[in-house]
Amino acid sequence: MSKMRLYYYRVLMPHGALKQGLLQLVVERDHSARLRLERETEGTVLTLQRLPGWLGDVGAGLRKLTGRGLRMEDLAGLLRDLSLMLAAGVPAIEALRTLVEEGGQTGNHAAGRVAKRLADDLMSGIPMAAAFDRYPDVFPETVRNLVTIGDQSGTLDRMLAESAEHVERVVSIRRDIRTAMIYPIFVFATIFAVAGFWVYYVVPNMARLFRQLNAKVPPLTEGLVNFSNALADHAWIAVLVVALVAAAIAFVFVRVPRAKTVLHEVLHRLPVTRVLMTASGMAHLTEHLAILVRAGLEFVSCLDILERSTRDRYYRHRLRRVRESVARGERISLAMRRVGGFPPMAVRMIAVGEESGSLDRQLTHLALEYRKRLDTLIKSLSEIIKPAIILVAGGLFLFLIVALLLPVYDLVQQSVQQSLGGR
Repeated sequence: MSKMRLYYYRVLMPHGALKQGLLQLVVERDHSARLRLERETEGTVLTLQRLPGWLGDVGAGLRKLTGRGLRMEDLAGLLRDLSLMLAAGVPAIEALRTLVEEGGQTGNHAAGRVAKRLADDLMSGIPMAAAFDRYPDVFPETVRNLVTIGDQSGTLDRMLAESAEHVERVVSIRRDIRTAMIYPIFVFATIFAVAGFWVYYVVPNMARLFRQLNAKVPPLTEGLVNFSNALADHAWIAVLVVALVAAAIAFVFVRVPRAKTVLHEVLHRLPVTRVLMTASGMAHLTEHLAILVRAGLEFVSCLDILERSTRDRYYRHRLRRVRESVARGERISLAMRRVGGFPPMAVRMIAVGEESGSLDRQLTHLALEYRKRLDTLIKSLSEIIKPAIILVAGGLFLFLIVALLLPVYDLVQQSVQQSLGGR
């Protein structure tokens, strides 16, 4: 199976200049990358070195952070514009060149670069479906498979329009999630910033005051002061350790599939996250299946595509087992019921669709239902998190206030006793 590979290359161009850079391709063998370089540059490949896969992940992350990558919103617009021009009878190469010009005029350079690469591929004789397949970091697998179906069946404009609608729905869900998470993230950031200020600045000053006044410091306050002193003395080391731990966790979840599988299994069993994961996972599965079945793809192939495209390892593992059963001739509803992990309502409606020949309609109904549930959950997400925020903030500040008030109470007692003794 072809994989995304990252290469460093040096090419001697026909006019004698030396060209070098990075190339990311989906190929089975390094020889395929060499052939592509020779064909595109018409030069001689001097160096072709495959780089570690994690460098490609780092590069993709940097492109997202710097805004050089193609955003999902822009991808939906590119697909829709290309669909409209193809439906109007504009040749594919001319349509892509138009999108390149439009990207330059509107400042959407990322979309313009993608359109130019596609146009160059078509000019070199590569079919549209193969051109899309060469950029899996830009086009999701569902989009690439719909383009393949459209290219083979002569309905490319309709498949591109359906791809654009699918991407727009994904964008809408992600936007709603980000909107729901803004408030909790802002509140948590504020809480920890204030707590950090107290620990780093207020507590050391109060500790010095307590020592000057010979106040009795209880163990709770002493522990807080020691922690504050350690943080003040080793602040940069603490920041570095936190950054390294975060990077290590991110690396494990990106490069170790088993870690993701365990995490998703746990999330599907916890009371609150289980509802959210089920709604989002089933909305993804049913929508993708409905699109692929409606496009006329054979069902085993639909499940194979869905297994590769879903990010939820909980469902990916179960889809693999369902696909194997369906390949042996078992009905999908029976396979899903036997494998387990799928909501009974979804299994029952899929069974009805299989019996009545309306599977695509049943899957569409399920997709709409789970999207509604997901929308409701996302909108109420901030309300669910608010009690946790209140508990964390209240507990943290109660600890700080009690730790600092105990020595003050001791000072008041000493003052009262001295006053009474003086009389």
